[in-house]
Amino acid sequence: MRTLRSGDHGADVGLLQSRLIRAGYTLDATHLYDDATETAVKALQVKTGLVDDGVAGPKTLAVLATGKRDPKHLADADIVKAADTLGVPVVLVRTVNEVESLGSGFLPDGRPKILFERHVFWKRLHARGIDPAPLAVKYPNIVSQKYGGYMGNAAEYTRLARAELIDAGAAYESASWGAFQVMGNNWGRLKYSSIDDFVSRMENSEGDQLEAFVRYVAADKRLLAALKAREWAVFAERYNGTNYARNLYDAKLARAYLKYAGAEAAA
Repeated sequence: MRTLRSGDHGADVGLLQSRLIRAGYTLDATHLYDDATETAVKALQVKTGLVDDGVAGPKTLAVLATGKRDPKHLADADIVKAADTLGVPVVLVRTVNEVESLGSGFLPDGRPKILFERHVFWKRLHARGIDPAPLAVKYPNIVSQKYGGYMGNAAEYTRLARAELIDAGAAYESASWGAFQVMGNNWGRLKYSSIDDFVSRMENSEGDQLEAFVRYVAADKRLLAALKAREWAVFAERYNGTNYARNLYDAKLARAYLKYAGAEAAA
């Protein structure tokens, strides 16, 4: 099933509603993701310790089927801990989590999501005393001074594996990892003991992936200040890069914040 949220309609919504009804939640199978459906989803998420965002994604559907949360999945307690660490309201971490994490930090096969950056690999090889130029001629899909070459999802691990054969450490540093896509080359600045330590944490859980995000924000005073001030365009530019507007990151953050702030005020 696709990820479902308020306002969606169709057979998938009806199936979700039927499953919620069988699980004991009170609602009608209207095939519209209405307030009653969102309330039931949030109740399920609270009961099982998931982030209670009212969105029925893969993790929510999994706990609906099994009755318990996978320890690798993000817990609401992780959100609260992150907010405490950064010294910001919980609603701000919920906002960023919804927009940046895209619902999961892992592929269906259990490996953390990654995106291999060939232009970063060029730089990391050079930093390690390896001339990237001849390698770029042989392997332009993994070594280049330009962005690109992306294959997406599990296929990114094919690119990573090829890069590992050249230099494993540089390869790991050249990928962004997990739900919040923190680049591996930040491991030292974020006070991980090594790139291997960073990768093992990203493989461990979404809670560890959120901690990497927290460390990243805490290490950038301007980024943290933008988060605290709800300056979404500034935050998006510093976190997502100068092309943030093309993907409407600032607008998505602003919209998510209004949703969570409104829900908090109504509670």
